[in-house]
Amino acid sequence: MFTSTAGPSTSRGLAFLAVAGLTWGTTGAAVDLLYRSSDTGPFTVSFWRFAIGLTLLTGVSLLRRGGVPPAPPAGAAGRRRVVSLRLGTGLGLAVFQTAYFGAVAATGVAVATVITLGAAPVIAALGGRLLLRERLGGTGVCAVAGAVLGLVVLVAADPIGAVRPAGVALSLLSAAGYATTTLLTRWASDLAGGDSVRVTVWSFAVGTLLLAPAALWEGLFPVTDRLPEVVGLLVYLGAVPTALAYPLFFAGAAVVRAATSSVVMLIEPVSAAILAVTVLGERLTGATVAGTVLLLAAVSALAVAETRRAPAPT
Repeated sequence: MFTSTAGPSTSRGLAFLAVAGLTWGTTGAAVDLLYRSSDTGPFTVSFWRFAIGLTLLTGVSLLRRGGVPPAPPAGAAGRRRVVSLRLGTGLGLAVFQTAYFGAVAATGVAVATVITLGAAPVIAALGGRLLLRERLGGTGVCAVAGAVLGLVVLVAADPIGAVRPAGVALSLLSAAGYATTTLLTRWASDLAGGDSVRVTVWSFAVGTLLLAPAALWEGLFPVTDRLPEVVGLLVYLGAVPTALAYPLFFAGAAVVRAATSSVVMLIEPVSAAILAVTVLGERLTGATVAGTVLLLAAVSALAVAETRRAPAPT
């Protein structure tokens, strides 16, 4: 049975999660441009995103610690927790990211997004209840329901083709990977929150190794006549929604309940919609605006409830 450790500032954790969600909202547009500019596939994009993020964060970690790694937790139990956190988060992030990219290709962005981000809070809530002994409470249940409803409205606002079983399966797999990462981070909150950069470095190292064989099979180096654009997009993916966002996510998830973390991260599709309107020139329908309002209201309600539930600082 997992046991969780209380973290420092819940309000700061919520802010970290919000920033991570906003930057992750730019990922879809960047990946779409990559697909248009080259022959890259989901495994290749995921591999380079992890590898570039790993390189950047390794440099940051070495500079912060003067090249000397910190001492590992004492005892066999502490070392097992470290290994479990590193391997589990690396695997979970690799599954979450790559399965989502595959779901987008199989059944479209709208269906993949609503299933992945709608199912993740439910899986995290069940896992948090069973493994971390967390309770949702009335506000949490209503907020999760409201967030899922908002995502459903967002999808319904845009006519799409038939929902393909393969895409649904990949979306659920992606949601499970994300929820697993959230639960592991919360379980080992003293490790994840204490040095989120180091946790992210190890997670990316595991993810990079896991993705390397599939990326080699798919084609590691993109074939394109727009190489500067492709390289720039890959560097952006590795730097902003990866090297910047993931340490913030780990630090925030370490001090915020698992279900709350999953719901707050639903800010991602909202930021993606705003980007589509302001940068790509897309138009929002009334139903899309309604779904966005529902989603933001649910996130706000859950954030307020989480802040009130947090213990007073000592």
